[in-house]
Order: sequence, then C-alpha cells, then structure tokens
Amino acid sequence: MPFAKYLITAAFTTVCTVSAFAQNVTVTDAWARATVQGQKATGAFMKITAKDNAKLVGVSSPVAGVAEIHEMKMDKDVMRMNALPNGLDLPAGKAVELKPGGYHVMLMDLKAPLAKDSTVPVTLMFEDVKGVKSKVELKVQVGMQAPMMQHQKQMEHNHGDHKH
Repeated sequence: MPFAKYLITAAFTTVCTVSAFAQNVTVTDAWARATVQGQKATGAFMKITAKDNAKLVGVSSPVAGVAEIHEMKMDKDVMRMNALPNGLDLPAGKAVELKPGGYHVMLMDLKAPLAKDSTVPVTLMFEDVKGVKSKVELKVQVGMQAPMMQHQKQMEHNHGDHKH
C-alpha cells in the first residue's frame, strides 16, 4: 500500500505541475486546414499567450507522422518555409499568432485526410525560462479557414448591402 500511495502522490504532483504551467499559457482560436484525399501535409494555426517568458519547443499529433513548428517568410522575392529547430519564443504577456503565411504548426505525413468540421488532437510542448517542460493538449477544429474568418464571411454574405 505505501508504494501505491507514492504513485498516487507522484501522479497528483505531476498533474498539478502541468496544470500550474498550463495556466501560464493560453491557447485560443486553434484550427487546422482541412485536406483532401492524397494530401500529406497541412497547417494548424492558433494564438498562444504566455504569462511569463516561455518557448514553444515541440508539437505532436497522432494524425501526423511528423509535426513541426514552422515559419514562412519572404527571402528576396521567394516565400520560404523553414522548421524552427530551436522552438518559438513566447514573450511574457504578448500573444504570438500562428497563422497562414507566418509561424504555424506543420502536420506532415498525414495518416488520413483531415475532414472539415472534425477535430484533431494536438499536443504542444513548452519550456519555461527555468527549463521546466510541460504539455498542453488541444482538440483542434478542422476547417477551410480560421473560425473567425468563417464567421466574417458569413456576415458579409448575409449583409452584403452594408459593411460591418
């Protein structure tokens, strides 16, 4: 029985540690772009705000054989996409937006198409300035564009005679 008590205490401590860190990182507006049959890669996008300085150091998803943090940027007249092997800095209190054409999560070697209006699990790995690592697990909505953009498009469609 003492060993079981130890395991329960260790598990509780781990959950509390992750939860405490998770409260320091907020993820909003998460979505992934839907795919078609045969498409092997797509992007996932979101806004991440860390209460204290931190870094997004990794990502994983059971729907992808490979998941990486990427950046797209112009290099002369060519748009280039590169992995960020050292992670993405999250300055304290500043929302960092992962969006099409900028920072994003790249889901590659997809095991099946991502259907519109489904959700996919994505795990984000963070590291704080003290080197403490933690994870945040998300259920990411799959769509053709960001949820807010879908809403705005619908409003434009319904109210085309005037602007909002």
